[in-house]
Amino acid sequence: MNARNPYRRDAHLRRWSLMSLGAVATIILLILIPVPETDRGSGESFGIKAKATFVGSIRCRECHESEYERWKRSDHMHAMAEATRQSVKGDFDDVTYDDGLVRVRFFRDGEHFMVNALGPDGRYHDYRVAYTFGWDPLQQYLIPLDGGRFQCLTIAWDVERRRWFNLYPDRDILPDDWLHWTRGGQNWNGMCAECHSTDLRKGYDPETRTFDTKWSEISVGCEACHGPGSEHIRWGRVPAMGREGDNHKGLVVRTSGISSRRLVQMCAPCHSRRSAIDDNRHSAAHLFDIVVPMLLEEGLYYADGQILAEDYVYGSFLQSKMYNKGVGCSDCHDAHTLEPRFDGNALCRRCHRGDEYDGAVHHFHKPNHEGAPSRAVLCTSCHMPERLYMGVDLRADHSIRIPRPDLSARIGVPNACSQVGCHSDRPLQWVLDAYTKWYGASSKPHYGPVIAAGRRRDPDAGAQLARISGDLIYPSIVRATALTLLASYPSEESERVFDAALRDEDPLVRYAAAGSIGTAEMERFAPLVAALLSDPVKAVRTQAALRLAAVPRGLLEPYQISALVRGISEYEKSLTRNLDTPDAGANLGNLYAALGERRAAEEFYRRSLEVDGAFLPSLVGLARLLSLEGKKDGARGLLARAARAYPGNGEVLYSYGLLLAEMRRYEEAEKMLAQAEEKMPAVARIRYNRAILLGMLNRPVAAEQEFLEALKREPGSAPTLLALADLYLQQGRILEVRSVARELIERYPDDPGVLRLMTWLEGKRDHRKPGGPTGISHE
Repeated sequence: MNARNPYRRDAHLRRWSLMSLGAVATIILLILIPVPETDRGSGESFGIKAKATFVGSIRCRECHESEYERWKRSDHMHAMAEATRQSVKGDFDDVTYDDGLVRVRFFRDGEHFMVNALGPDGRYHDYRVAYTFGWDPLQQYLIPLDGGRFQCLTIAWDVERRRWFNLYPDRDILPDDWLHWTRGGQNWNGMCAECHSTDLRKGYDPETRTFDTKWSEISVGCEACHGPGSEHIRWGRVPAMGREGDNHKGLVVRTSGISSRRLVQMCAPCHSRRSAIDDNRHSAAHLFDIVVPMLLEEGLYYADGQILAEDYVYGSFLQSKMYNKGVGCSDCHDAHTLEPRFDGNALCRRCHRGDEYDGAVHHFHKPNHEGAPSRAVLCTSCHMPERLYMGVDLRADHSIRIPRPDLSARIGVPNACSQVGCHSDRPLQWVLDAYTKWYGASSKPHYGPVIAAGRRRDPDAGAQLARISGDLIYPSIVRATALTLLASYPSEESERVFDAALRDEDPLVRYAAAGSIGTAEMERFAPLVAALLSDPVKAVRTQAALRLAAVPRGLLEPYQISALVRGISEYEKSLTRNLDTPDAGANLGNLYAALGERRAAEEFYRRSLEVDGAFLPSLVGLARLLSLEGKKDGARGLLARAARAYPGNGEVLYSYGLLLAEMRRYEEAEKMLAQAEEKMPAVARIRYNRAILLGMLNRPVAAEQEFLEALKREPGSAPTLLALADLYLQQGRILEVRSVARELIERYPDDPGVLRLMTWLEGKRDHRKPGGPTGISHE
């Protein structure tokens, strides 16, 4: 690292290799040849490059009055505003909110809206409200703090009930907590701004740790979707006969004559749970050049893909048949008011036959209930169940799925029939009986049980995960998720699946494949991953660069090394812009650790923890780094901190146990691994390591049981079988040693440890142990 500027790489990493004349000619030919649309990112543009400037929504009104007036009624128009009598909905008439956890006084000082709240120093201060944030069903308030920061107060206004409420009613959030209203979790500049204003430039300075955030329009205006409008205005002022040919009417972003998938990509930069990797300058060739959507991760989605945490629609909609059949956002929503195009089931009848689907013959419910229209007959009640977020905001699941109470019984996911307001007062079996009576007992296979099994690390899940990962019938987000879980099941079949996934047409699948290949297998996949350094999609390129950072350069060709240098630089740049968030520092720490630059890695792990002192990836990453440097006590302190912050996290307990074993605190280590085993009972590696410790603690019976349990979860594991044979040898149980040896020689005839064991058994004269890899494993 350059000590004077920690955000720049050494000069040797900035070298660019010269292109050959043949490569240039190839590029020119590719420009001239039309390319059909695919999801590789080489099809129609997400936006087009132009020297246009932002002019403001009011400039659009002259020619587009109808669209403008509809937009004025939308939540987009009210996404953010200066705090005035017209924009503020909350009660600031000297009222105090106090729920025992948080106390805030809301009052006026002339024309200013004020709050008295607990500040970052643990004392109460008066603060001025600068902006409103949101409109309906709740409104939050932004307060300016030092360093150019604007912070979201966590006491919000419930518009319908006209009351103040706490967004975190079950948590006592202290000023040093990342979620406190003065800390990073509530920072508008980095967490919220890009989707509530137009032409947002975050302006974060990683050196001074300050913001200089700017926008062209305070709310989500016309140009937030259409791009800067100056060239369109110029085009409109030219007489029709004098206008240029097809230049998209001077618009930077095409919104008509494009595929539904491109239309969805236009909305996804904001309407998705994602990580931002670049500013949205309306010129990206693909969505994944600016954001990377989160997959169906545990804690964000249920195993069957239903929404659990906030997903903002894109991740759920990708799973739907509607998306697969070419339905886009504006097919159902007015692009300017954002409201549904039609009320009730009329919206669905535009595509689905009413006589077949909009009647009791399909939904088996009465149209009226206790004299009022019944919500049970609405298509959305069964196919788009709602979930409550931010205390008062009901949001519909856009995976638009068939209710599956049978999956509720199998894997514990919710179902539309049992939701609050429908049949939540009935037992699940009652729901199942009614559903079976109406629709029959048979049900189609679903990926939910396979994802659930993969999350539990069930021994038999690998084959099914491999099948889903490679089956094009499943949505890309499901296939990509299956790949991340398949990484825990190394086999010849999984290698074949990853080989194909790295070449997949869908960039989300390529991205997941590059990121999920195990460290031990990365050298074998290095040539394929290196090919992704030239991928047309930025997210894939940078993921490939991260994964290849630790690969020996001798495995790469010179041109691949040059591409890797560029990829690392691109990855660094995308993270540096986000160093106000804890994950950016953690990812840079991971990158530099992979490159062997431990000082830089430690710096960025610690920087991440400055933003969020309980950020788990940084706690674990820094602990691992300190352990490698022999700083065991420091590593132990970090893992103890992680265990306190995440008391039920099996991975933390496992890492802590391994560290204690390294420190030769074997009794403590065994107890910690026992806790980890309780949290992750299907993970064979935990049982293997605990068995080793039990043997060292002279508890051979318990050790044997743990080895046998590990083999149930990972049959035929060479390290486990060798360790079990070693345990039997120590007890003089030669018959058991022979039994294990027979299995080993059948499975691993060329393994050195197996051969040493067989040599000893054949001699039977020397009772010394044959030796083998039976120590603690840090995988």
